Amino acid sequence: MGVPFEALIPYAIMLGMFGISGAGLSQIRHMQNGGKRARHSIDQWDRQMMDRDRRLTGYLRGQTDNPEAPPGFELNNPWRTQSRLY
Repeated sequence: MGVPFEALIPYAIMLGMFGISGAGLSQIRHMQNGGKRARHSIDQWDRQMMDRDRRLTGYLRGQTDNPEAPPGFELNNPWRTQSRLY
């Protein structure tokens, strides 16, 4: 005797919801990266350059070909102050 198709409906709903949530998460990540592919194996140099790009353009993955920095960039120092122990 076969399985009635009514028993398969919940599995189809679960599979559909997993697919919709996966596609939505992928789209959100794509939008957060400015339409670019996600980065992997980011080292300290890449983080430093991404921080510099964020300070220059306002976006973490943004890049500019302008040879001159925008006004106020010379005051936008990435170095953090160090808290003293004494």
